[in-house]
Amino acid sequence: MEKALTAPVGTIRHRSLLITGLVIAMLFAALDGTIVGTAMPRIVGELHGLGIMTWLTTAYMLTSTTVVPIAGKLADLLGRRLVYVSGLVIFMIGSALCGMANDMTQLILYRGLQGIGGGIMMPMAMVVIGDVFTGKERAKWQGVFGGLYGLASVLGPQVGGFIVDHLSWRWVFYINLPVGIVATVLIAMGLSKHKAEGPVKFDVAGMTTLTVGVVSLLLGLTFGGDRYPWGSWQIISLFALAAAGFVLFALAEKRAAEPIIPLWLFRNRAFTLLNGIGFFMSIGMFGAIMFVPFFMQGIIGVSATQSGTIMTPMMITMIISSVIGGRLVYRIGVKPQLIIGMAVMVAAFGLLGTMGIDTSKWTATLYMMILGLGTGLVMPILTLALQESFSKSELGVVTSSSQFFRSIGGTFGMTVLGAVMNERSSALLDERLMPKLEALPAQAKGLVDRFADMIHSDPQGLYSVLFSPETMAKIPAPLRDMFVPVLKQSLVDSLQAVFWFGLAFIAVGLLLVFGLKRIVLSDRAEAMKQARETE
Repeated sequence: MEKALTAPVGTIRHRSLLITGLVIAMLFAALDGTIVGTAMPRIVGELHGLGIMTWLTTAYMLTSTTVVPIAGKLADLLGRRLVYVSGLVIFMIGSALCGMANDMTQLILYRGLQGIGGGIMMPMAMVVIGDVFTGKERAKWQGVFGGLYGLASVLGPQVGGFIVDHLSWRWVFYINLPVGIVATVLIAMGLSKHKAEGPVKFDVAGMTTLTVGVVSLLLGLTFGGDRYPWGSWQIISLFALAAAGFVLFALAEKRAAEPIIPLWLFRNRAFTLLNGIGFFMSIGMFGAIMFVPFFMQGIIGVSATQSGTIMTPMMITMIISSVIGGRLVYRIGVKPQLIIGMAVMVAAFGLLGTMGIDTSKWTATLYMMILGLGTGLVMPILTLALQESFSKSELGVVTSSSQFFRSIGGTFGMTVLGAVMNERSSALLDERLMPKLEALPAQAKGLVDRFADMIHSDPQGLYSVLFSPETMAKIPAPLRDMFVPVLKQSLVDSLQAVFWFGLAFIAVGLLLVFGLKRIVLSDRAEAMKQARETE
């Protein structure tokens, strides 16, 4: 028998209040990312920080991803109420400070603080759902709550645009305060106070080494091939530091009385396979979401605003399939539904990989809807299956692990598929565009040299011509007729390579599903009995 985590988690006092608080907290946390993204141009314009704009996202990602597994473990040790409410309070303080920021440096620091709160809130919502509901109920409600994230991606740009146009970008952050206060009060009332049994032992060494490993890895993946070459000493040093951090983390976990991520969990087949499925699914899914707008703007010719709304049908199908999947899973079972969902995602990536110059907007939209259908069937079920495979005392650590590996997978996916995009684009443009450039008159040598440099250092920058009708109109017609067809075909072929790589990652996740054993959803009577025994 493996060593079990025995810390009690407390009980539920007012279920209806708690559920209401969870809905509000999850929705406003999910909305934050899309609303801030919409307000970014106005923020940068006022605070004059275009050069460090990406750090607004990077700072939040670093802190939120790092704190997820730590929050899950603390929830098992200290109870759900204290940890969840602390996360909400930190998020609100960070939001208030972001709204008061006077320059980009302050805003970046406050976004990092806000990310700590967000990283606590992310797993805690699913952990509490695991506490409140039984197996079959979890399936239904996790589908509903999972759909809230899709809903947020649809509502976020509209809400953010309204706030920026009619108020100020600062209210993008201030709006979190009244909503957050309501959610905090309801959740605090709904959860009872945790009663500790004996001294609480914190895994300080594990927290420190995990933070070093995760932050170094994410920084390396974020800056590699972008700010610094992959072979530069900066990127190599970051990856070396990440490797050292993870090795020291593993050593620390072997000795810790209450490890952040107990290493014996990786010997559990369900834990390893389900987190592996989530990791590989996230690689493909986030890559597709990042690169589909390239196709919509560069090939089909829709505006930047329209390419954002083109994701809406995908999110709507994801919401619908999440809700339906939450009810369907206890009829057909966890493993069959994961197989169906991952197979639909593989098919969707195959269809995306067939898109060409003549593909219509509606065809691309249909393919994205199919991807949303498969994603909705899979995402909520991964957390559900993990929760059903472990006892209630382990819900915090196993639920947060699911969020953690998916976050890492998303970052890894954007990096790897971005590298595929760059490498393929460089090769194609070098083969197709350079001969045309070299055939230009000698007077155009400056233009030829600049384009040649971009082909090898920033091939995606050349595609920006396709995304801007204003820039396109300024190019002389003979040059436009010569370059644009080459750019479009190279963009299509590069995106096809990206989608086929994404398909390969999803296919690996599908293969992992077949290794799962049957996971039985507990019924309400059995779970209520277990709950009474732990009180």
